[in-house]
Amino acid sequence: MENKNKNGGPSPQKGNPKKGPKKQFNFYWIYGIIGALLLGLQLFQMGGGEKRTTWNKFANEMLKTNEVDRLLVVTTNGESRVEIFIKPDALELEKYKAVREKSSGNISGRVAQYYMEIGTIEQFNNDLNRVQEGLPEAERIQVDYDKRTNWAGDLIGWLLPIAILIGFWLFIMKRMSGGAGGAGGQLFNIGKSKATLFDKAKNVKVSFKDVAGLAEAKVEIEEIVEFLKNPKRYTELGAKIPKGALLVGPPGTGKTLLAKAVAGEAQVPFFSLSGSDFVEMFVGVGASRVRDLFKQAKEKSPAIVFIDEIDAIGRARGKNMAQGGNDERENTLNQLLTEMDGFGTNSGVILLGATNRAEVLDKALLRPGRFDRQISVDLPDLNERIEIFKVHEKPLKTDDTVDLIFLGKQTPGFSGADIANICNEAALIAARKKKKRIGHQDFLDAIDRVIGGLEKKNKIITSEEKEVIAYHEAGHAAVSWLTKYANPLVKVTIVPRGRSLGAAWYLPEERQITTKEQMLDEMCAALGGRAAEEIIFGAISTGALSDLEKITKQAYAMVSVYGLNDRIGNISFYDSSGQSEYSFSKPYSEKTGQVIDEEVSKMVEEAYVRTKKILLENKDKLTLLAKKLLEKEVIYKDDLEAIFGERSFGQKSRVDTLMEENEEAQAIEKAKEAKTKADAKKAKAKADAKTKAAAKAKVDTKEEKESDSEEKEEEKSTPKEEKAE
Repeated sequence: MENKNKNGGPSPQKGNPKKGPKKQFNFYWIYGIIGALLLGLQLFQMGGGEKRTTWNKFANEMLKTNEVDRLLVVTTNGESRVEIFIKPDALELEKYKAVREKSSGNISGRVAQYYMEIGTIEQFNNDLNRVQEGLPEAERIQVDYDKRTNWAGDLIGWLLPIAILIGFWLFIMKRMSGGAGGAGGQLFNIGKSKATLFDKAKNVKVSFKDVAGLAEAKVEIEEIVEFLKNPKRYTELGAKIPKGALLVGPPGTGKTLLAKAVAGEAQVPFFSLSGSDFVEMFVGVGASRVRDLFKQAKEKSPAIVFIDEIDAIGRARGKNMAQGGNDERENTLNQLLTEMDGFGTNSGVILLGATNRAEVLDKALLRPGRFDRQISVDLPDLNERIEIFKVHEKPLKTDDTVDLIFLGKQTPGFSGADIANICNEAALIAARKKKKRIGHQDFLDAIDRVIGGLEKKNKIITSEEKEVIAYHEAGHAAVSWLTKYANPLVKVTIVPRGRSLGAAWYLPEERQITTKEQMLDEMCAALGGRAAEEIIFGAISTGALSDLEKITKQAYAMVSVYGLNDRIGNISFYDSSGQSEYSFSKPYSEKTGQVIDEEVSKMVEEAYVRTKKILLENKDKLTLLAKKLLEKEVIYKDDLEAIFGERSFGQKSRVDTLMEENEEAQAIEKAKEAKTKADAKKAKAKADAKTKAAAKAKVDTKEEKESDSEEKEEEKSTPKEEKAE
């Protein structure tokens, strides 16, 4: 049997003793001993328990009473003092009790009881002779002279500053080298990792339940957590733990939140830091912090290391070679690559990374063996947005009017952070209105606030400007309503918000693919404002700046990226690797660039001509819409239906189609579950019936056997004569 210690582990056997690390002799002890010896010698030479006195006390209380045994004038380094020795019999007096106790352990005659400072020896002799004047020569106090050299004090005076300098220099070198102090042993711990450790002592309350949506990402992350909790299930099949997982997605989609959930669920040490924490002005600090980070993680393995915004140190190498010099960031990345998959083993250490710029990362960082998995954390779809609204709505005090499904439909393209901001803004708006609960309208106002900014009703606008703005926004609304593939309108306002003087809200469809016709219709809707200005007023203004910016970018993308132009053809100059941002040259010739510019201009002008045609055909309805907008300041979808009628295209929106398909899928799933339950009940009932039938048959068989045995016993008990009859 294997012996166990208190902790449950195998105890070291006698035949195989556990070898611990050898204790190295610390040379600082030698330095301490030498210093103590020098200090002791100094104190020894300075004397023992002498008490300082003055000339008056010496002359009147000691010398005149004939209690002084002898005097010793000591000269040390040019300074003189007199040591006074009291007669042994006089020491028994009460006034010498203090010095008697101090000098009791000293060798008699070797140590003085008092001393006094003097100016010069000549002056002291004159004063002493004057006091002893008239006394016989035999009764006069003898004065001895001694010259001492305080070599220990001189040695300390010379060596101490040098020793301090050498000690400080050794300390600096040791800390800068990082060898003896391990990773991160630089001056002032500048090379030490800044990672925050979360363990059982620092309980993280975020769990996977708090992460709404991200179903696929959670599955992969949960598998890593499960491996740390129950590795045997995987290792029995020969599986190896993933060394790293990279969370990739747009800002605000929940990458850091997912990492927090991992920290809360894993129940293992969790190191969290940012990519910029490795960056410092000193050379070698980043690499040292990487070493220290993995050293700490190995000591606490199994552990998880999370580096947020890893693109700060993980950029592709060799991009700034023109600058020359030593690239500190590359050194940090090289050390990270070595720690993740070098000769050293990092068993039990999993690295999580998060970035929204995966295209700029070094390929060596993304290969299997380092980041085995790239987990995509995309913008939430409709169902995920509804789930996120439910999570953030829980702590809020809302009324019954709040429709989370409607809010999910109204927020396409919003991230989890945007939805959290909307919920918070809704609470602030309700509090501003002094309401006890948050209503549905508060959420709608919050969406408007997040998209367009704060309303500026006090902004000074002339009536002419207001009329131009009304026709501009009415042009947008009209063209979007009259084109087949433009996004459906939600509301139009001429109340200034943020930097805009008016705004139109549309409900973009969450398309996975977009056709050329759809993009052209959206371009016409964006040009509707400027076209309306030209038709009604015969002049154009600067109010279409954001519209022109949008359609210009869209047109260039159609021509040079998506290959939606007949003249350029099926060619795309898009670079998914992100290398083009470091290039000083375009991937096409000047002639091709000229052709692209011509086609973009042609496409925009054709869209503008088409937009003007649509508005001219519906000029009276445009005017009516603008007047209504001037009157009400805000108009909705119902107002457009009243003027233009229902949209003649009749196709369902993609959102409605998805909702219907989702409801149908849920209904089918519920039917399958119900059928499965019904089949299970039938099978159970059938099995129960069989069991009951078998039990009844068993009982009947038993009864038959019992009756047969009774009949046989009756036959045995009947007399033979009766049988004969």
